[in-house]
Formats: sequence, structure tokens, C-alpha cells
Amino acid sequence: MKGAVGLEHCSGQPPGWVGRAAGVGQGTAPRHGPATAPGLRSGELEGIRGAGTWKSERVIASRQGPHLRLAGGGILNFCANNYLGLSSHPEVIRAGVWTLEQFGAGLSSVRFICGTQSIHKDLEEKISRFHQREDAILYASCFDANAGIFEALLTPEDAVLSDELNHASIIDGIRLCKANKYRYRHMDMQDLEAKLQDAQKHRLRLVATDGAFSMDGDIAPLKEICRLAEKYEALVFIDECHATGFLGPNGRGTDELLGVMDKVTIVNSTLGKALGGAAGGYTTGPKPLIDLLRQRSRPYLFSNSLPPAVVGCASKALDLLMESNAIAQSMAAKTQRFRSKMTAAGFTISGQDHPICPVMLGDARLAAVMADDMLSRGIYVIGFSYPVVPKGKARIRVQISAVHSDEDIDRCVEAFTEVGRKHGALP
Repeated sequence: MKGAVGLEHCSGQPPGWVGRAAGVGQGTAPRHGPATAPGLRSGELEGIRGAGTWKSERVIASRQGPHLRLAGGGILNFCANNYLGLSSHPEVIRAGVWTLEQFGAGLSSVRFICGTQSIHKDLEEKISRFHQREDAILYASCFDANAGIFEALLTPEDAVLSDELNHASIIDGIRLCKANKYRYRHMDMQDLEAKLQDAQKHRLRLVATDGAFSMDGDIAPLKEICRLAEKYEALVFIDECHATGFLGPNGRGTDELLGVMDKVTIVNSTLGKALGGAAGGYTTGPKPLIDLLRQRSRPYLFSNSLPPAVVGCASKALDLLMESNAIAQSMAAKTQRFRSKMTAAGFTISGQDHPICPVMLGDARLAAVMADDMLSRGIYVIGFSYPVVPKGKARIRVQISAVHSDEDIDRCVEAFTEVGRKHGALP
């Protein structure tokens, strides 16, 4: 199959297999030593504050969920990646407590020494079954999964083609590898095809993209990407952190949503968002690739195993999803309710029917001030500005959860309308 072309030669893998186609925080100066940290440019912190891009942390005094408790009282939460509400689901919590009691707090070691338990292997099997792939490997985070795959898979004879708006962890992972690097314009299939044509001189070609882009809420055109990959005999890699659990008829992600599960070779994703919300990431794909990562992937080889409680929570979250698609399907109507009401009010909402709903404002100060005013009205949202998003593209990113009620969503829209008129974002 073309989806497995070239992998049999990667980094010493024996030939002959065919895989499944597929802020700086606020604080005081140290008690001893200079008030300015070594290497910190004069006025740098003041410049961040002056530009309106200072990032403060709001301290939560309750578990994650649609309703939170801060020091000042209860609020509605619209900025968590808790897409399905499973981080506070009673069965998920009970599974974590039981696993903690049965398997301990942690392994105090990396996987290949004395850090693998039966629950780790069970979860990996469950992940590969959920994604309909051959095998899976766990990491401490998807950031680590993205840091660990490109260097292990790609050589100086290979090429990787990356969407210009891919997540920072993909960008950093690609920087670590020695492959020839191509960056194509965001979701621009003509530019990707031109880059693939130029990359034909390389042994192996890998197209890397987010499935759903977290800043804008748009979805990669995977059908077109897979068509081009097949035409130019390339592999397709997707990061599904903002898709796993709720996109597609059964929540399996953008490849299921767009009908290309058999054409995407490698899927990286997280356990720290829809699947329980704690921590952890993974790679799933052809078994020989997963075997290679167990031998060569540095974040896997040099990081402690996932804590048992995290494994137990994620495993139960997957059980719930595979038993019923009702939770995943509940997202669509709530997302549509928020997007349509905000658009009717006069706001510009970026993205394509994704529960990430960026309220585009442009100005960093306006985004920060409006987010603060929303909090004073009991709505927890965060303004995003440079360097998290490009200059001039500041926004308040709202995230809808399956556990938001219609009343919660309507209250959020009403607060946005009031605050938008107050600050001139609406007429």
C-alpha cells in the first residue's frame, strides 16, 4: 500500500513489513542576587505589559468543569479543553481512584527498565482499537509524542512537509530531525502539491498537519491531503489533540469525520483534553513504526511512565466513548447554538463548526480588557494575543463543552454582547 511506502527502511527497521495504510509568571525578585534575571533584556517585561499581551493565571479552587470556583466565587467556564466533560465524570474519577489504590502513585522509572504495568499495555491496546490502527505507544504528553516521532522516523534522505500553522510541538519536533523541511501555506493544497513535487527527489515524504487547528478552530482538508499523498507516494501524519473524542460519528477524529481513516498513516493525540483531561499523549499507527519508537524515541526512553491514576482515568474515558457515541454527538448542537447566536449579535467567529470558537477582535488590548470584563460578569474566557497568535489576530477563544447547558451558552452570549458594546467591538 502506498500509505506504508518507505517506512520499512526507516532508521534501521528490517525490510519486508507493510503497515496499515493509513508569561513569564508574575513574581518578586529572588531574595539573594540581582533583581533582573541574567540575560533578560532591559524593559522586556514592561514591554509585554505595555503591549497588552501579559498573560496572567487565574487560580481555580475546584475541579475542572463548566462551573468553576475561583477566589471571588463561582463562574461559568468557557476556556477549557474539557470537550466532553469527562475530567469530572464520576466514573472516570472512580476509575482513577481505584487504579491509584491498586497500582500506586507512580513507577519511579522509565518504561523499559521497571516502568511498564499491565494497565499501560491495556490502554495502548484500547487506543489502537479506538483509532482502528495496529498499535500505540504512550508518552507523558502529546508534546513529547510530537518531539519523539520525527527524529526517530526521518533521516537526511527524507522530507517532511508541514502546514505553516501547525502546533508548536510539531514545529519543535520537526526541528529536531535531520530531514529536509518544507513549509506549505495554511491548508493551501496548491502550495502543498508544489512542495510535494519538489520533494520527489527525497526517499520518504511525510505530510504533517494538525487535524483541527487549535487557534482558529478550522479543520485540515484531509481528503485533499490524502489524495495528494497517494499521488506523490507520501505518508500522512495528523495531530488530533483537538479532535479525538468528539469529531466524527464516533468521536475518532478528523480522519473519521472526513472518511480517510484508511489513508492516514500516523495519528498523534492526547489524553489531556477530551479523554479525561489529566495528562498523557500517544502515537498510534503501523506496528513496526510503534516498535521503532519504543527503541529510538527519546522522550519515551528517558521519561517516567504515565502515573497509574492518569492511565485509569483515560482508560475509563475511552470505555465510555466506545460504549456510546451520545456524548460525542451532543457537541454539534451546542457548538452551533453558540456560533449562530454570536454571529447574529455581530461578532466574527473563526473556524468550521468546531467547539473551538475564536471571537476575532484584532487588538490585543481589547481582547485582554474584554476577557477581564467577562470574568467580572461570571464568564471565564481568555484573550489570546501575540506570540500565541500572529500580531493583529488577537481574539478571545471560547470553547464549548458537552456539559454546558443551553442556559450556560445563552448567558455567555449575553455577556459578550454587553461587553462588546461597552468597548466598541459591536455597534
